[in-house]
Amino acid sequence: MCNTNNLGWALPTLLRQTPHNGYHWDGIAKNYFEGWYLRLTLPEIEQTFAFMYSIENPLGGKHNSGGAVQILGIDEQYICRTIPNVNQFWASKDNFSFGHWSKYNLATKPQLLSPQKFINNIKEGYQVTATSNQGCIYNPINKNYCRWQYEIKPLSGWGNASSTQQATAGWLSYLPIYDPGWQITMAHGLATGWIEWENKKYQFVDVPAYSEKNWGTSFPKKWFWINCNSFENQTDLAITAGGGIRQILWWSEAVGLIGIHYQGKFYEFAPWNSQINWDIKPWGEWKMRACNDNYSVTLTGLTNLPGTYVRTPTAKGLIFNCRDTTKGKLSLELKSHTEVIVKANSNLGGLEVGGSPWSNSWIVSNF
Repeated sequence: MCNTNNLGWALPTLLRQTPHNGYHWDGIAKNYFEGWYLRLTLPEIEQTFAFMYSIENPLGGKHNSGGAVQILGIDEQYICRTIPNVNQFWASKDNFSFGHWSKYNLATKPQLLSPQKFINNIKEGYQVTATSNQGCIYNPINKNYCRWQYEIKPLSGWGNASSTQQATAGWLSYLPIYDPGWQITMAHGLATGWIEWENKKYQFVDVPAYSEKNWGTSFPKKWFWINCNSFENQTDLAITAGGGIRQILWWSEAVGLIGIHYQGKFYEFAPWNSQINWDIKPWGEWKMRACNDNYSVTLTGLTNLPGTYVRTPTAKGLIFNCRDTTKGKLSLELKSHTEVIVKANSNLGGLEVGGSPWSNSWIVSNF
């Protein structure tokens, strides 16, 4: 368990939020999607719950209009439930707050409810804020279900704990030129509450939590992702890294990024300040290396598990276009020019590949 009494650097971050927290849809754009990913790790039993929420074509009237809840649970088991009615989705443009009702007993318009009122009236659906995640879904075909309610104490956003939080894709992300947009909304936090999965209730106190979001009119053509904030013998280390082929106005480009939060300091390796290499196999091995004027990092992820396919938004609706494991073996070494800052390992790394083609290794060398 993490002891927050020793995390004095974390308090200022609680008072701020990262950029792009609010809902981005302008109420007009068609073929639009917005998605959110919240991860919760249970180190004592080496398990993860990953919640994936999405809304597509919020105007409605299309075959792929609607929302969905996807969950990767115990031993990477998967459950998905769609919520077709876009009018029962709600989201704040000013902060990290959104939800979707499917089955409910209220005559009021969808909105944020107290936890108890949600339990009493929402039979299926969810609601999320920067400090809470609550919901329930049920698959009538195979009888699988999940109920959850937990509170979150944010510790790291995206940036130094003592500074204004940063946009993950840099200042150009404020302009409508990248598709999709991507923002890590909380690199590290502590969660307390419970999750009921397949007739078993998992209760937890101060376990690692993470959240991010994306939005736009299309997912990247191809991408990979690495994430972990539950390392052996390290309670204040979090890393998120990834690369993809994204659209920029009328052309596309391959970009990569590594972000590390350690003891209140943010180490950023991005296209505008670093050279970044990667060698990603179609499945099983992720290797990244980056350096800038002050620091270098080496990152390796491995798995011999088959992983689980999850759905991503496309013009044809949600399709199985992404392969994940939450039990990857991850090793990290961060150095300055004179010393090793941190060296860490985990068996609970999040590893992902998505899009296509993945017939061969994807190698990018910028050194």
